[in-house]
Amino acid sequence: MHLVDELPFEIRSEEHFWVPMSDGVRLAGRLWRPRSADRLPVPAVLEYIPYRRRDLTAVRDSMHHPYIAGHGYACVRVDLRGTGDSEGVLTDEYLEREQQDAEEVLAWLAEQPWCDGNTAMMGLSWGGFSALQVAARRPASLRTIAITSFTDDRYADDFHYMGGCLLSDNLAEAGTTFAYSTCPPDPETVGADWRSMWLDRLEANRPWIIEWLRHQRRDDYWRHASVSEDYARVRCPVLASSGWADGYSNAVLRLMEHLDSPVKGLVGPWSHRYPHMGDPGPAIGYLQEVVRWLDRWTKGEDNGVEKETGLWVWMQESVPPSTSYRKRPGRWVHEPRWPSDRVEDLSLPLSENRLLSPGEKGTTAAKSIRSPLSVGQFAGKWASYSAPPDLPYDQREEDGGSLVFDTDPLRERMEILGTTRVVLELSVAEPVAMVAARLCDVAPDGSATRVTYGLLNLTHRDGHEAPRTLVPGEPYRVEVTMNGVAQAFPPGHRVRLSLSTSYWPLAWPPPRPALMSVHPGASALVLPVRPAPEEEHSEWEGFDEPEAAPAIETTRRRTGEHSWSVHRNLADNRFSLEIVKDGGILHLDDIDLDVTRKAHEVYDAVGGDFTSVRGRSAWTMCFSRGEWHTRTETHTTLECSEDEFRVHATLDAYESGERIFSRQWTETVPRDHV
Repeated sequence: MHLVDELPFEIRSEEHFWVPMSDGVRLAGRLWRPRSADRLPVPAVLEYIPYRRRDLTAVRDSMHHPYIAGHGYACVRVDLRGTGDSEGVLTDEYLEREQQDAEEVLAWLAEQPWCDGNTAMMGLSWGGFSALQVAARRPASLRTIAITSFTDDRYADDFHYMGGCLLSDNLAEAGTTFAYSTCPPDPETVGADWRSMWLDRLEANRPWIIEWLRHQRRDDYWRHASVSEDYARVRCPVLASSGWADGYSNAVLRLMEHLDSPVKGLVGPWSHRYPHMGDPGPAIGYLQEVVRWLDRWTKGEDNGVEKETGLWVWMQESVPPSTSYRKRPGRWVHEPRWPSDRVEDLSLPLSENRLLSPGEKGTTAAKSIRSPLSVGQFAGKWASYSAPPDLPYDQREEDGGSLVFDTDPLRERMEILGTTRVVLELSVAEPVAMVAARLCDVAPDGSATRVTYGLLNLTHRDGHEAPRTLVPGEPYRVEVTMNGVAQAFPPGHRVRLSLSTSYWPLAWPPPRPALMSVHPGASALVLPVRPAPEEEHSEWEGFDEPEAAPAIETTRRRTGEHSWSVHRNLADNRFSLEIVKDGGILHLDDIDLDVTRKAHEVYDAVGGDFTSVRGRSAWTMCFSRGEWHTRTETHTTLECSEDEFRVHATLDAYESGERIFSRQWTETVPRDHV
């Protein structure tokens, strides 16, 4: 990445200011803006997230916001109510109060003397969510948004549930939010009130996973803040991006399809990161794209950006399976609109262990499988963060417990772009069951790289609002939708469809193991095939190289540890996946602060006992300066029986080594067709 010291505008920063809310709560903000904005006001760009602007996102913020400010914008980072140095408490995600606060922040920014009355929002993950959600509320000053790694559907396409199946990331992210929402404010910012503010947060918080488990079907809880409920509410131009290795790749395609406002979609090979920090690479000059987008839609500059709308995606080339990649080979391709007229469905009928050519007839005898719980140990994370290595490994070990259907070796290259579907006629032997479908690229040596996958809770076969139990042995026709992807399959390789009845620990298994019988004669894999014109973008050199402002100075007090380990004890048949994400101790030189954060996740089970599955998430967060030392320790465990989920959680807070707060929770939630 090229770090840019000299920018078109000389900037000044304001490390802390308060934004007053209508109910008396004050939100903490940080500002970077051109010095000339005192006499020549500029548009304001808001990033609005709960991840602590003063410390936890300080390094990233110092690279993004000064860069954009140096191109003529007032860039503002605001901590959500109850996080960082902001007053109040945060007890769940995307609440109505959170969005009202955002509208009030935008109105406040528009009235500042250094702002010309025009505003924009940008953000990754929660920041992308909030920007899209606020755009649907149409604040008067908001002109455009630039969002990365987001969703428009909080139930069907987020870390909570996938195809009606409960994701283990529901626990992992609950552990993250539990840890972050119980951290103290900084006394250097808020003064002597820091301790009472911290105690308010500790008293008000509880494990968010309890509420998330109480809504196992699509209901009003999830409909709130899901823009997919009414796309017409979003009228401003949108720069939308994500990565194929991320869990949030699908929403870019849906915005392209459903929004009437100008949309530019970017999907690269990246994990859950901004595109200029994209990993796997290649990263792109995303901040330059953001600046040009803002120039057009907040300043009215005639720079041709509106002619560059459409969908730009990285067509990935075949690679051997690996849990991490430094770079994915491929090329950028463009579709002026989405869905594209150039992408056509190719339906491959299923036969006994084979994917047939269109129109070819095969065997119709049913194929049956009852997958072991171990299928899924090499699935990687729902959303890759590229640390620790969390991409899926060679799928041959997963295929041993799956139904597998292969094409013949391809005679010529084939490229797909979009959503792969699997149409299945099947029956199961239990009233609650699931199916996991994986699409793999099988090399001539037999190694299998997962390209994409999808899950379906079969009780949700007719929708997520009103699940219905299955009648054992009765045939059903269902469709499993996989995550969107752009992928090339070379000649000589085979395309593989793998079906399993469990996918632990990526997804929570059903209450009991279920024998599933698939009827190949009435089933098919449907691929979104995109013919690749030879002349396509032959003269286009791609996006600019990544740029950013230099990061603030930091000192590494202690190096961290990252690991991803699969264990199996043959004595008691217990197997587990253990994940360690330890950031070590980072010293922020400018504010003389030591920051420690460590997460430890374990997902285990015993043999084929589907009620033995268990997930545990533990976090330690420390903030220290001089004689000020704070530490929070949070633990969340999720277990189950056939009829209910059980949550055990603890929260302990320490000041200077003395425990000042402790609370435990033990709650059960009935299983609702999950």
